[in-house]
Amino acid sequence: MARYKHIDTSPRFLPVDLARQLLPGTFEHALNHLLDHEIDLSFFDARFHNDETGASAYPPAMLLKVVLFGYAQGIVSSRGIERACREQVTFIALCGDLGPHFTTIAEFVSTLGEDIARVFAAILAVCDRQGLIGREMFAIDGVKLPSNASKARSGTRADFARQAEKLEAAATKMLARHREQDARPVEPDLAAKEAKRIGRLERDAREIRDWLAANPEDRRGAKGSIRKSNRTDNESAKMATGKGVIQGYTGVAAVDATHQLIVCAQAHGTGSEQELLVPVVAAMKDVLAHDSLITADAGYHSEDNLRELAAMNVAALIADNAMRSRDERFATQARHKDAPDPLHDKTKSEKKAATYQPGDFAYDAAAGTCVCPAGKALYGNGSNCLAKGYVSVRFRGAERDCVPCAQRDRCLRTPETTKTRQVAFFRGKAATAPESHADRMKKRIDSSEGRARYGKRFGTVEPVFGNLRHNKRLDRFTLRGRGKVDGQWQLFCLVHNIEKLAHHGIGQ
Repeated sequence: MARYKHIDTSPRFLPVDLARQLLPGTFEHALNHLLDHEIDLSFFDARFHNDETGASAYPPAMLLKVVLFGYAQGIVSSRGIERACREQVTFIALCGDLGPHFTTIAEFVSTLGEDIARVFAAILAVCDRQGLIGREMFAIDGVKLPSNASKARSGTRADFARQAEKLEAAATKMLARHREQDARPVEPDLAAKEAKRIGRLERDAREIRDWLAANPEDRRGAKGSIRKSNRTDNESAKMATGKGVIQGYTGVAAVDATHQLIVCAQAHGTGSEQELLVPVVAAMKDVLAHDSLITADAGYHSEDNLRELAAMNVAALIADNAMRSRDERFATQARHKDAPDPLHDKTKSEKKAATYQPGDFAYDAAAGTCVCPAGKALYGNGSNCLAKGYVSVRFRGAERDCVPCAQRDRCLRTPETTKTRQVAFFRGKAATAPESHADRMKKRIDSSEGRARYGKRFGTVEPVFGNLRHNKRLDRFTLRGRGKVDGQWQLFCLVHNIEKLAHHGIGQ
């Protein structure tokens, strides 16, 4: 009978050279080299006041190493990082077998603030010294991610006031019913449950009232419109995505086309990408060269943004919503939209307008007449009216026809205050109208050179988000407040940039 050696898996002490666990060419080796030899972290010293008294603190470089390596492995939880520092030899090598407690890691990540921005800039300076930033073209894009906030706790101050009134009314009604039943025998368990339910309603109503007192004004958007607040994290936003509505932040990244390095990373509590373009470009001023090109998709296109970029003397190619419809290469795109996706059907259902639209009116351009859906003729109210540089023909209904009309609710948005309906038909851009920034952008992006240069945008920025979201498993932000979320977003972007340095051979 054959004899085999016994495999003994019982615990034992083994000699481990921790320094040799960080192999040259790997992410962890590049991370260890950068934070120990390339980056000045002395500004973290201001956090501590234990020069003469108090216990020794964990070195910020060590904490940064384990946090960044954890994020690189898809471990975001502070408890998970603490466990890895006890069980995984690479983590043990990075932390020197100190094994920080999860509360120390969580407090360090949540208080990084401006310190992580300085680390990000220092790593970017190392990338520049290594020649990894080409400055020829930058692509800007964003990703919307849920945060550590409840979507159900979103609304305006008026919404929250109504919720509090409903909770208080329900608690009052239940309390009155409870008092009526005091004279009758009731099972003790049922009485306790009802009392507990009343207390919960009163507590929820009191929390809402306290929040309203602490936040006397609604959040406002860039144009002054009311933006929904959130009682869990009031700096986050309720935003629509391709997979539904989430409560979270938009992580914006500006990526250099040469080596796909992230040169600017910001997180904002808004789903409107238009208001994010100018702040990102302004933050890139130290990286931009005189001939650098900024590219972005249609979500960032607006006349105001293009005017701001022109005033900043920044060359840009910003797509508009109709760019592909003007490109003959996308002539067959409609058939792909019609095919349903088995995982997620992106086809949009047609929404019927609440009121009659200009297409519902019978307009004869040759005769200059217009008939409403009720069959009444409208009279001309201007044949060469200018609206934002476009010429239009306008018609108005007569009071004798509109006031008694049975279709007023379908024709007018506010039938109780508006007497007659007006309708306009546009005939194109006025010949004397000045050329807008959007018109000039359309000409540049529709040219052969513009199409070729803009075509590089997708291959520049999308692989970066693929690396962060798929490889690093970034599916949500775990912190609350824009400052903390912005720091966490920069941590993930730091991981991406350090990977580039590792592949380039830093520290070997």
